[in-house]
Amino acid sequence: MPLLDDPIGDPPSPASAWNVANALTVFRLLLVPVFVLVLFAGTGHEVGLRVLAWAVFAVAAVTDRIDGELARKKGLVTDFGKLADPIADKALVGAALIGLSVLHDLPWWVTVVMLAREVGVTLLRFWVIRRGVIPASRGGKLKTLLQGVAIGLFVLVPLGSWITPIAWVFMVLALIVAIATGVDYVARAVRLRRAPLPSAD
Repeated sequence: MPLLDDPIGDPPSPASAWNVANALTVFRLLLVPVFVLVLFAGTGHEVGLRVLAWAVFAVAAVTDRIDGELARKKGLVTDFGKLADPIADKALVGAALIGLSVLHDLPWWVTVVMLAREVGVTLLRFWVIRRGVIPASRGGKLKTLLQGVAIGLFVLVPLGSWITPIAWVFMVLALIVAIATGVDYVARAVRLRRAPLPSAD
């Protein structure tokens, strides 16, 4: 879920896969089951546990921002990182959306739309991988930000009913941007697919 940088669009560096950026990515992956366990602990709607679940989600989201910046600024972009970073992002978001839907805090149609968009963009990137990389657009980064804030607010809904309308504002905005950028990704992928293959020379 990089907000400013998109290491997937950078060529891998000779840096070892054992570096701090990749360590943060692995740490984020390990936080996903922790987040799920805390989210479903107790009744699933206990205030204290929900605050803890939000804290775990927030830490994971922050590590995503940090590892992307480190990878670029310190020349730590690796093949492992380019593969693991989006997996960690989608695992965290997917676990949060599905978990909230299972707990009846978020309608399933929202989860389906969001996950379909994420899977679709990933498949598009693989579809054109021989011709180039589709880096994250500004709209995609905005979607990530809105989606993260919305999920965090939905996790905190047990704190008070006043949070729900605010959470929905961010989620609706995230959905609009997600659909719009999804269409843009399709157009960019089609243009890239029609382009000639890069020369092997």
